[in-house]
Amino acid sequence: MKLANITLAPTIRKYNKENLVHDVITGLIIMAVSIPISMGYAQIAGLPAVYGLYGSVFPILLFALFSTSPQFVFGVDAAPAALVGSALLGMNIEGGSKEALAVVPVLTFFVAVWLFAFYLMHAGKLVNYISEPVMGGFITGICTTIILMQVPKLMGGSAGTGEFLELAEHIIKVARQINMPSLILGSVSLVILLVAKKLVPKFPMAVVLMVLGAVLTNMLPMTAWGIKTLDAVEPGLPKWSIPDFTVVPIREVITISLSVAVVIMAETLLAENNFAQKNRYRINDNQEILAFAVGNMTAAFTGCCPINGSVSRTAMGEQYQGKTQVMSIVAGLSMLILLLCGTGFIGYLPIPVLTAIVISALLGATEFHLAAKLWKVSRTEFFIFAGAFVGVLFLGTINGVLIGIILSFSEMIIRSSKPARGFLGIQPGHRHFRDLNESSQIHAIKDVLIYRFSSNLFFANVQVLQQDIEDALEQKKDTKAVILDASGIGSMDITAAERLGNLYASLKAQGVRFYITEHIAGLNEQMRKLGLGYLIREGCVRRTTHIALKDMGINRPYPLEDGVDNEERSASRKRVDNRVQEFVWAFGSNSEDEIEKQIARQIEQLKKSGDMEKLLHGSWSHMDAFDEDEWLEHLEEHLKEIVNISGKDERTLAARLEEHRQEVHDRIAQEHPELAQRFKERRHRLDEHLKERRPDVYELVISLRDNKKKEE
Repeated sequence: MKLANITLAPTIRKYNKENLVHDVITGLIIMAVSIPISMGYAQIAGLPAVYGLYGSVFPILLFALFSTSPQFVFGVDAAPAALVGSALLGMNIEGGSKEALAVVPVLTFFVAVWLFAFYLMHAGKLVNYISEPVMGGFITGICTTIILMQVPKLMGGSAGTGEFLELAEHIIKVARQINMPSLILGSVSLVILLVAKKLVPKFPMAVVLMVLGAVLTNMLPMTAWGIKTLDAVEPGLPKWSIPDFTVVPIREVITISLSVAVVIMAETLLAENNFAQKNRYRINDNQEILAFAVGNMTAAFTGCCPINGSVSRTAMGEQYQGKTQVMSIVAGLSMLILLLCGTGFIGYLPIPVLTAIVISALLGATEFHLAAKLWKVSRTEFFIFAGAFVGVLFLGTINGVLIGIILSFSEMIIRSSKPARGFLGIQPGHRHFRDLNESSQIHAIKDVLIYRFSSNLFFANVQVLQQDIEDALEQKKDTKAVILDASGIGSMDITAAERLGNLYASLKAQGVRFYITEHIAGLNEQMRKLGLGYLIREGCVRRTTHIALKDMGINRPYPLEDGVDNEERSASRKRVDNRVQEFVWAFGSNSEDEIEKQIARQIEQLKKSGDMEKLLHGSWSHMDAFDEDEWLEHLEEHLKEIVNISGKDERTLAARLEEHRQEVHDRIAQEHPELAQRFKERRHRLDEHLKERRPDVYELVISLRDNKKKEE
């Protein structure tokens, strides 16, 4: 059913019954681990512990019906609880008092109102501007913060609050009065969970440990040993009522609730998108905000504190393969049953065991592996990850997000200010313009600079364009024209337009013609609006580079620098030219290593298939003669290994490789004699390389060639 473009229960429509067992088991586990988490955070928010359980029933059920995320779980969580608890202290309201019970639902109600407003404003689009390193750093920071909050409970203390410094101080304080039985029970439980996650990831070890913990509490003097269990709560469901809006000044409530709503939206959307990207599904950001609003409105009418997306419970659901929001529905309904008739069981659950379950799930949700990858690939993005991580850890959720966003935008501006660009030329006999740095076979057109700039032009990068062209003109004094290939330019700002106009005037004064080519038609409209319409009227803006050259009186075949011959090539010769050194073109400076990796993979395949022909040609069956010759030379270095696998005689196999190399040479000599000498020179260099790396194989190859010459 759709209401105002909102789809209800999107993750459980057309439900696959094969997921039911996993969803039910996962839902029960989430319900169980929600008990200590929810009760603890409810107390942090200034409410009695039982209200944490109330917040784990109806808000979760409503969220499950509206959410487009199949795996994210809603519930009483750290950040909103801490903000509300801090706000109560600021208003001099004692936690757990009647006044707190009246004020907190009012705060929750206005949090829901703000979230509805964010939904109407389509604020979910803001997440599109947050990069993966920010998301990864944010999630890892949140997980690490919650782990540090939970660590004191392993040692027999209470959960910590605040940021890293406060948490560290609390851990040190608890460590001075550590309870060894609690630490042993919690540590053993954590080790069992981590080992089980590796060896039997699908087994519900968390449920087994909770049952065993309850049994141990019943059989052993746990209390006498100092091992804490959860406090028993009175049975019954929450009472529904409209919050009393007269108990606190509305102006103060609006300010506090806005900050809480922003945290809920930012934290939950970031976390949801992180899980969505990792597990390859899409969510509707705006409908998610509506789901947050509905869940919090329900919480307000049942007297609860603001509700947030829970990374720890979602990580738990992922570990036990929950597939849809059916797991949230099971968690909510089972919590309802527990509140009605099973609250006595709660008092038997050992806190260290439950804490170990939470920490185990959070460790699996951290993304330190992403940080390690970024360190190797992009130091800039690594520092963005680190900034978001450290920001959340030391400054709190919202500040961590803001730091990450600022770093992302800064990195984007820096990257845009150093765009891909280069000067273009032509390969003799061909028509397409290519980067001069791509190959020594690409030559510039005589007396013409063709410059490609692959980014939108704006104030931060137009100086790069101007400087590149002016530097090139200093080196080529006889330049008659500069052609700007603007195929990568989709827009420009007023600063860029002004600088482009100045460049044109400067070139004109030097007697150098200026053209802008290859761009989309929309850029012409922008140039007219920005005051560059005179360039279009004066014929400086042309559709293609070829037309610009023709306007100058330069026709095909274009004259190349240094008198390089540019006569039209045959179609077959063009194909050869375009394929020369394809492997090197594809893998650049890593081509040697990549060839070795490909050969290693082919040798592994040889063990299974015994297909020598596949090994001789490699997976790139379209390789040109030069690449094929180098492939064979690398194969010769692995001769002994191939002999051992194939069972063929070493001399026979070497002869087969050499015969194949000769076939390649003969084919080149026959079809393209002008390349034969270059091929021969290259063969000599490869032989020298083989002699250096594998002198024994080199001697064998030379003897085979000598024997062949004698036979001929």
